[in-house]
Amino acid sequence: MTSVAMRTTQMNRLPIFLTTICLASVVLISGCGRSVVRAQESAEAASAGAPPPQQVETEIDYNNLKVAHPEQFPLTAAGEHMATPELNVTGQVQPDVSKQVQVPSLATGRIVEIDARLGDEVKKGQILFKVRSMDMAGAYSDYRQAVKNEELTKIQLDRAKLLFDAGAWPKSALEIAQNAEDDNIVVLDTTIEHLKLLGSDPKNPTPIFEVYAPVSGTITDQEIQLETAVQSFNLPTPFTISDLSHVWIICDVYENDLDKVHMNEFADIRLNAYPDRILRGRISNILPTMDPNIRTAKVRIEVENPGLMRLGMFVTATFHGEAAERHATVPSSAIVHLHDREWVYLPAENGRFQRREVVSGDTLPNNMQEIISGIKPGEQVVTNALLFQDTSENNR
Repeated sequence: MTSVAMRTTQMNRLPIFLTTICLASVVLISGCGRSVVRAQESAEAASAGAPPPQQVETEIDYNNLKVAHPEQFPLTAAGEHMATPELNVTGQVQPDVSKQVQVPSLATGRIVEIDARLGDEVKKGQILFKVRSMDMAGAYSDYRQAVKNEELTKIQLDRAKLLFDAGAWPKSALEIAQNAEDDNIVVLDTTIEHLKLLGSDPKNPTPIFEVYAPVSGTITDQEIQLETAVQSFNLPTPFTISDLSHVWIICDVYENDLDKVHMNEFADIRLNAYPDRILRGRISNILPTMDPNIRTAKVRIEVENPGLMRLGMFVTATFHGEAAERHATVPSSAIVHLHDREWVYLPAENGRFQRREVVSGDTLPNNMQEIISGIKPGEQVVTNALLFQDTSENNR
């Protein structure tokens, strides 16, 4: 009875289960349909409102430029210019050390007066500074003592001669007295020379030591002030006097350019402060050592100073080659400057043009420009490069 009841219950539940499955399938199918519809609607909306795909601009081929009317750009043939190669380097004005004189103090003491300053022009014999020195007092004391000793030995020698002449004094005693007098004369002369070396007059002694300029020139270094203590012949010296009528230019020349610099040849010197003045100097030395960091050698140029050059000034030195070279020339308008580089435009086949980099040289008369490298004499270039540049960019 129980088994029959259970089977009856299971048979009643089966239609309910099947009904549930059917309803779930209907819901799922309808949901999927709606999702597909929504996806199609979204795609249509996106395709209707989305911006067009970006177009990537291709890079210009400057070796194959095309303009609408190439005949509107006149051409000109590069000319020819013979010139010697040049090398421009920077340098600095320095004193000629062979014309520098250091002025020491010959006495130890304290500076009590300064009569010249850094940068002053001084003449030979002009007083520079004064030193109150114990050396002066000691030198005068030695002098006075030498005078007294010489006077005493002179009296003793005179007495010995009288006694020797009277037969009351032996010859050996006379010789001793003569030797003492001779020694004291030497000592006296030495003390007098010491006072003269210190610039003091034995008849008018003073504790002040005066220092005079040994040569004429410009004071290019000063190491003392008032009340500064100085020692005789000690470094640094109080003053340095330089003759600036003749100076040195010290230049740094790269290792790769040393073959363009030769001893005893001349170089053009242009001052940054006076660019219109050109001076000439002789190459007197190429130092045998190289700077290991920047690979340069020091080159020394000797120059006569017309009064414009000051120590520490920067200059441009131009070294000239030995043989002339053949360079091209073009109108200045044929060169266009882009990003610190120089270019010209040359005609190619089928009305096209190409851009070529050049290195310009000197500016020549009649608005012509020297071309050191990039093109050769006889090659055709666009006369107005800037106009061609603007036109080709607008036609991109």
